[in-house]
Amino acid sequence: MSEYFRNIKTGAVTIATGLGITLKHFFNAVHRKGDAGVDDVDYFRQVDGLVTLQYPREVIPTPKNGRYRLYNAIEDCIGCGQCERACPISCITIETIKVAQDDMALCGKTSDGQQKKFWVPVFDIDVAKCMTCGMCTTVCPTECLVHTPVSDFSEFDRSNMLYHFGNLTRLEAESKRNKLAEIQAKAQAEKERKAAEAAVAAAQAPTQEEPKSDGE
Repeated sequence: MSEYFRNIKTGAVTIATGLGITLKHFFNAVHRKGDAGVDDVDYFRQVDGLVTLQYPREVIPTPKNGRYRLYNAIEDCIGCGQCERACPISCITIETIKVAQDDMALCGKTSDGQQKKFWVPVFDIDVAKCMTCGMCTTVCPTECLVHTPVSDFSEFDRSNMLYHFGNLTRLEAESKRNKLAEIQAKAQAEKERKAAEAAVAAAQAPTQEEPKSDGE
């Protein structure tokens, strides 16, 4: 019988303790707890208070060194493709077109003065697949591919998570491809013409007589 009442007492004390803690936090939850991030040295020293964020009007501060949504500054991209090759899940797709010699000035240079030699009509990043490992940003020679602080980029339609950073429209890209093909065709024709002329000249050149021996 004594065990029965002891259990009742233990249960009542346990409930009272829990309700006491709840009541304490209830009266303290009239002010914001603070906005210190988890990387802040004072994060665990903040006083008790409201901890629930009124999302999306309020968001948790993201760390400065956090890796979130990718962004490519296409004006600095040289189309080397190193990021595409480094990506372990192939979420980056790149297509390039070699810049014609008379288009070098139009294509421009990067912010550090490097001449760009490729148009990049397609630079797509499927952020739905990206696991933010950072390998693509590490190998980028011009540092144009970076992680941004944007941590929430959810969409109702998955196709909206395919980000396009190309610097040419479809018509412009087709025009550049045709121009490059014409230049390459002319260069190949000129090469073949010179080779044919050299072959004709070699055939028409007089052959040198072989020297005769003294016994002949």
